[in-house]
Amino acid sequence: MTELFKAPKGTYDVTPPFSALWLAVRDALSTPPRNSGYGYIETPIFEDTALFVRGVGESTDVVSKEMYTFEDKGGRSLTLKPEGTAGVLRAMLESRMDRGALPAKVWYTGPHFRYEQPQSGRYRQHTQVGVESIGSSDPALDAEVIWMAHHAQRNILGLKQVRILVNSLGCKECRPGYRKTLVDFLSKCDLDETTRARAEINPLRVLDDKRDAVQDQLKDAPLMPDHLCAACSEHHEKVLGYLDVLGVKYEKAPRLVRGLDYYVRTTFECVHDGLGAQSAIGGGGRYDGLIETLGGPAIGGVGFGLGVDRTCLAVQAEGLKLVDESSTDVFLIPVGQEAITKVVGIAGDIRSAGINADITYDGRSIKAAMKSADRRGAKFALIIGEDEIANSTAVVKNLVDGSQESLAVESLVSVLLDRLK
Repeated sequence: MTELFKAPKGTYDVTPPFSALWLAVRDALSTPPRNSGYGYIETPIFEDTALFVRGVGESTDVVSKEMYTFEDKGGRSLTLKPEGTAGVLRAMLESRMDRGALPAKVWYTGPHFRYEQPQSGRYRQHTQVGVESIGSSDPALDAEVIWMAHHAQRNILGLKQVRILVNSLGCKECRPGYRKTLVDFLSKCDLDETTRARAEINPLRVLDDKRDAVQDQLKDAPLMPDHLCAACSEHHEKVLGYLDVLGVKYEKAPRLVRGLDYYVRTTFECVHDGLGAQSAIGGGGRYDGLIETLGGPAIGGVGFGLGVDRTCLAVQAEGLKLVDESSTDVFLIPVGQEAITKVVGIAGDIRSAGINADITYDGRSIKAAMKSADRRGAKFALIIGEDEIANSTAVVKNLVDGSQESLAVESLVSVLLDRLK
């Protein structure tokens, strides 16, 4: 027997019945952007490698260790997108959205790829819902972006264990002075060679090190919020004020940094306390300066990426019932060859009315067909044989309470719509 292929390491298949939850989560995360003036954008899953090197930053683990990079037949270096922002901004600039009405606001969804060590909640292909808004540095826009994540997770999905952590990472005026202060502090810590090298390139990333041995030495580390310039401090306070107005529950997180180099000022992360080590289910922030780095004008930008995969895990961790995972409302059972033609036509009418309906095929017995209906979670079974064809009726069996009745074919759709409310 030929050996079956398996999904590549670090990936997984989205199959029924789990796919019903997956789609519900993706739709929930994209609802606030759709209701907030964000248009949909879709970009290729691969881009020029240089886009990510320049946009994400050479010092990040994403660029230095985790990208899927390959050479195409034309000798070009291409990379499967490891994150969404750089590619989306490239598309917005290429289509001149920065020259139209500002801020230009888009949302997107799709797979991203990183060569990471697979574990629960960390995959080599993961799906995100993201937003990007360019052309404004208004702190109210930062609050809007954070609210969208909060509203989707808390109010639409009903997650109760989500915490939103908020910080400011300063700007090009105040961050260099803070960076020097932090480097001086880290130089006195007992760090391993790899961490010390990271501290020289991007010292803020050391603050995000989850190891106890490192965190114990960082208890007295200088923190960015204490070194903000007046403009950044004012911006941050306004963001928090708008979040209060919007009713967003947040926590100040002075040690919070993100794994990408382009963030300035507002940064935030959504974490779920029921997921263990991989607790982050999304995050984002402001990236003023990134658009200019990618060849665009010196305009502000802010956005987020929310993980569909990890949010599904969060929903499951809380035991939330978001969807009816049954794939069928009505299961049609033809008895005899002549009944198949009749059933196909009736199924078409039922489906056209928006009712999820399926048919048993291959002339299976009623007993076998009823087992199939039960496995699909059907609420009603429709049985049509010679007598029903002669009388233009169908036997309708309620699979919840076991009752059954004979109904005229012409009334089936209206009756089923009423009973499936």
